Amino acid sequence: AVIMNIQRQPGANVIEVVDRIQALLPQLRAALPAAVDIEVLTDRTNTIRASVADVEFELGLAVVLVVIVIFVFLRSPSATLIPSLSVPLSLVGTLAVMYLAGFSLNNLSLMALTIATGFVVDDAIVMIENISRYIEAGDPPLQAALKGSEQIGFTIISLTVSLIAVLIPLLFMPDVVGRLFREFAITLAVTIVISAVVALTLVPMMCAKILRHRRASEMSRVARKSQEWFDALIAQYGRLLNWVLDHQPLTLLVAAGTLGLTVFLYIIIPKGFFPVQDTGLIQGISEAEPSVSFETMAQRQQALAAAILKDPDVVSLSSFIGVDGTNSTLNTGRFLINLKPRDERLTSASDVIRRLTRETQDVAGISLYMQPVQDLTIDATVSRSQYQFVLEDANPNDFSTWVPKLLERLQQLPQLEDVTSNYAENGLSAYIQIDRPTAARFGITPATVDNALYASFGQRIVSTIFTQSNQYRVILEADPELQKSLSSLGQIYLPSSTATNGQVPLSAIAQVEEQTAPLEINHLGQFPSTTVSFNLAQGASLGEAVDAIKQAEQEIGMPASMITVFQGAALAFQAALGNELVLIIAAIVTMYIVLGVLYESFIHPITILSTLPSAGVGALLALMIDGSDLSVIAIIGIILLIGIVKKNAIMMVDFALDAERNEGKLPREAIYQACLLRFRPILMTTMAALFAALPLMLGSGTGSELRHPLGVTIVGGLIFSQLLTLFTTPVIYLGFDRLGGALRRRLNGGAAVTEGGSR
Repeated sequence: AVIMNIQRQPGANVIEVVDRIQALLPQLRAALPAAVDIEVLTDRTNTIRASVADVEFELGLAVVLVVIVIFVFLRSPSATLIPSLSVPLSLVGTLAVMYLAGFSLNNLSLMALTIATGFVVDDAIVMIENISRYIEAGDPPLQAALKGSEQIGFTIISLTVSLIAVLIPLLFMPDVVGRLFREFAITLAVTIVISAVVALTLVPMMCAKILRHRRASEMSRVARKSQEWFDALIAQYGRLLNWVLDHQPLTLLVAAGTLGLTVFLYIIIPKGFFPVQDTGLIQGISEAEPSVSFETMAQRQQALAAAILKDPDVVSLSSFIGVDGTNSTLNTGRFLINLKPRDERLTSASDVIRRLTRETQDVAGISLYMQPVQDLTIDATVSRSQYQFVLEDANPNDFSTWVPKLLERLQQLPQLEDVTSNYAENGLSAYIQIDRPTAARFGITPATVDNALYASFGQRIVSTIFTQSNQYRVILEADPELQKSLSSLGQIYLPSSTATNGQVPLSAIAQVEEQTAPLEINHLGQFPSTTVSFNLAQGASLGEAVDAIKQAEQEIGMPASMITVFQGAALAFQAALGNELVLIIAAIVTMYIVLGVLYESFIHPITILSTLPSAGVGALLALMIDGSDLSVIAIIGIILLIGIVKKNAIMMVDFALDAERNEGKLPREAIYQACLLRFRPILMTTMAALFAALPLMLGSGTGSELRHPLGVTIVGGLIFSQLLTLFTTPVIYLGFDRLGGALRRRLNGGAAVTEGGSR
């Protein structure tokens, strides 16, 4: 077979490219002889299409779940219609901006739209709930819309601006990870801005036109029962809140403990990079002993292929051997293994790899290293295993001593599998020792020897034959039978100016010796290097593996002259790990600055940000219970949580400040009233965001492994923070109120300041 690999041009739509190629195949088949057939061996767009279709389904499911949440709380079809319209309007507006910006619909942008589904209704929910409250109190719809929108407008602006502020650090993430998630952050920010505009303009107008006051007698039995249940829930919350406000030191202790628990969980949770996806493709690298011949390598490669094809989940494969742009040595080969679609097999690609590893161990004289092909990959080279690090040393002779020792120790580590290296020192080499005096008598120089060897074994082009339809290169080479043994080299004749017949055999002027030598000598920068590859053992994280490798180097006493440099995904992981805390802190600082400007206060932003530790505990606990690493995707989820959970505190603080300033209430009375008034919208917005993230957490389609940690962090963080911040935020609000009053009294020289006027 002749295998043709087709790569799209940068910026081209891969789906369109493949569709156009598929349309051309019938013409190509018609132009070829009947004995020649064309088959599509591997089509990467199959997994891309399936993954995009799965995310589109999750997006649609998230929209439906959010609408159901709205209906359950508002109990009115007309009231449900208004915030439900904000979802398609915001998404359509975002798609228009994405089109103008040149973005594409891919896993990351669709993931942003799915998460945004829970965000875009937040503003509309807060607006319509506040307007509905006035209508239920007896105000005319138009007056209620004006009064409610005026009261809640600043809150919506605060929610929107602070949420976008969280995304700003994502826009400036460095390295490859930053480039990957820039489009994600922009898509999410645009959706949030459009939803805020819709909530401030369209929602009040529709409320004034559609909403009407309904008497209890006009409600259905289910609506009345749900109203009674919700009133009882608010009453119970009020009783619990009073108890908490009477025991503020205990509540503050719980809040401080939550902060400490967040730090502890962050330290102990396994760190990872990207989740391993199941794309239905497996990449394999085969390796035989360095001295293997091409014919023997071909036989062993075919034996591996036969063993692989016996697996029930394998559909087809492509096999490559020989030296090319990817295989740098003759003793290595490649496989690209196509699996059945995910819904047609019971096991994941990782499980198939473990099964194939057992099935191919009986093939003698060759080893096979496999890894699942990923949609998101950082590595630019094909490697035996998923992760790599490079050993570099100015003295290449050190590799023969330390590489085997290091490999032996790494293969004993429980965190690693498939540990191997590209260092092969036992390759066969032919050394030609020229008898220079004898060669000089025959008028032969080393260049003459080199030229003759290249003409015999180097595939020298000596001519080109041109025809009307084609051209043929004429290659000069020795008889292939002479390429199988070193003794054949002695039969090569060299041109001589003094020999009787004008030629001298190589054996007359030189001796040929067989010696061992490295098959290849790689370099990293200016220094010789060798690459060590490894896969993660089941249940191990990349962070644990990196730490174990560093510990192993110390245990074997590796010299300081030999430097370890991680490459590809492992290198990007180290960079991302160093930026994780910086990214989270930057998001918090950015939000503090924005909230400080909005509230013209140094204290109120701290009250709002006090909700964050509870979200961190919930997210980290959820990841640990789920068995997931703290990956880059999970970090993105935590950053989004920072923007989501603070909305509870914003709504409480806004209404408490309004009650103090306009109604003259004392701080405790004001925050208590604000908590009860905002309980329903807080619960609604939290449930909307939670249900929007549920499809990401529970999805099992193609590529769902990439989205799963995002859903887990958001769901876990929202549940825990919702249960905690409804009680801790009021206590922290009062604590900072007393602190602010004490500071002002000190600044005013001890002048009395009433508690209600401490703001």
